[in-house]
Amino acid sequence: MSSDTTPISPARFAAALSDLTLPSLHAKGAELRNAIAHLQYSNEQLKEFADDGDQDCKQAIQENNETIGRMEERIGLLKVEVENRGYMWDAPEAKEDVEVTVPHVQPIVNGDGRPDGDAATRSSGNGEGPSRRPGLSDEELQRRLMERLAEGDDADGGMHL
Repeated sequence: MSSDTTPISPARFAAALSDLTLPSLHAKGAELRNAIAHLQYSNEQLKEFADDGDQDCKQAIQENNETIGRMEERIGLLKVEVENRGYMWDAPEAKEDVEVTVPHVQPIVNGDGRPDGDAATRSSGNGEGPSRRPGLSDEELQRRLMERLAEGDDADGGMHL
């Protein structure tokens, strides 16, 4: 890392997450896990030279490990944001023992002025109240698919998605 720049602070990173959509949060998590995997691979390649006394390689491994730690902390912040929205974080964790310190961030509440509203308050459309997932229930989706299949064959014999 250049000595002229510093990484974004955990508090600023956490604050920026509130503007992201759920798929964007998961994509960011995947991006960070991919970057961690590349840094770990780089460390494996550098280890042989560091063990032979190459100080540059030792320093690069140390910097990579510091970067990995920051990235793991950010993954933890992503997890907290997703779970605070009422969803489950199903992404694999880089480490089980990573401790995440969550900076004070204003929680998102119903009626926060977002045009699409809070996903936790959207009706599932089946009269059963709020749904945690937008869209159709599995049963409704299956029913609609079966109706479309029963309508008969298209002129070209295929189903269009």
